[in-house]
Amino acid sequence: MPRLAQTEGLDEIQREILAAVHEFTEREIIPNAQELEHSDTYPAEIVEGMKEMGIFGLMIPEEYGGLGQSLLTYALCVEEIARGWMSVSGIVNTHFIVAYMLMQHGTEEQKQHFLPRMATGEIRGAFSMSEPHCGSDVSAITSKAVKQGDDYVLNGQKMWLTNGGSSTLVAVLVRTDEAAPEGSSVYKRMSTFLIEKPAGFGEVLPGLTIPGKIDKMGYKGVDTTELVMDGVVLPADRILGGEPGRGFYQMMDGVEVGRVNVAARACGVSIRAFELGVAYAQQRHTFGKQIADHQAVAFRLADMATKVEAAHQMMIRAARTKDSGERNDLEAGMAKYLASEYCKEVVEDSFRIHGGYGYAKEYEIERLYREAPMLMIGEGTADIQRMIIARRLLEDYAAR
Repeated sequence: MPRLAQTEGLDEIQREILAAVHEFTEREIIPNAQELEHSDTYPAEIVEGMKEMGIFGLMIPEEYGGLGQSLLTYALCVEEIARGWMSVSGIVNTHFIVAYMLMQHGTEEQKQHFLPRMATGEIRGAFSMSEPHCGSDVSAITSKAVKQGDDYVLNGQKMWLTNGGSSTLVAVLVRTDEAAPEGSSVYKRMSTFLIEKPAGFGEVLPGLTIPGKIDKMGYKGVDTTELVMDGVVLPADRILGGEPGRGFYQMMDGVEVGRVNVAARACGVSIRAFELGVAYAQQRHTFGKQIADHQAVAFRLADMATKVEAAHQMMIRAARTKDSGERNDLEAGMAKYLASEYCKEVVEDSFRIHGGYGYAKEYEIERLYREAPMLMIGEGTADIQRMIIARRLLEDYAAR
């Protein structure tokens, strides 16, 4: 067994789940990823296979039809799936964040209504904070929900929805200015609404439009979209948790676990890039010997392996911290920052080992080279992570 990216202390059930996901990745994802990615085709058959395995309900409690597993188990599964094709892990990750937000913040009625169908994959989730003009500056969102009688009317434009077209439940963050007194923090004037919709593009509900897929340099197959709300009417019981004004904090809680999973995705891509690089270095010969025997290439492999191992260990620490019930924004920020930056570097080193062949689309490393940059910006850029890390460090090491 390879020595890299091992996880100590797993129980028998966790090992069985990971073995099943590994086998599925080897059999169903890796052999099909190149063709699906190059044609930008949604991996419908792979998604059906994951539904049958219960991956969409991995962390959902057993009482709601899920497997009731830990964040660590989930993150390790995401790592393995991303090793096969990062886009597939994105389909699962956004679904998971919405399910997690429902588990942590939903009313019992909302949990009973959504979670059993989310566990089977019948309902698949997406979430939306960002808007075209504000990016990571969540305080600057302008989308609004205005109360009219017993309902709310939503207007605005959202951006960068992973699963925007294929999802059937979207958690959307909007302003609800009447939720807090005049002059109160903008963060207390935001609410998360749960919008059930059909899968597809165009006007999928009265006033709700999914314009189409955004054409991206990588992260193909999964649909990334805008969402336009023009007079969408929702009942008050579709506010997550049943009360307005808590949306920002609910979303941040979801993003915090999302960062652990982006770190896991970066680890998976890094592992695959190392596997491809170390294999090619032993197949390719120059100057009478395999290129792995050239010191320059051997040193590159050593650097790659060290980064793979460091990122994996940080990721599992962040997951275990969250599973213990402790605050983990520092650990999640560090894991996401380090893993995504190292992923870019490991992929580039593998690309260099491949030489000119790395530039050819028939080689898998070309796809990884286009996928890695998304991980540096997903769930908050590297600079956002550094702000979070520094803020937490200054709290812990405040001058006495």
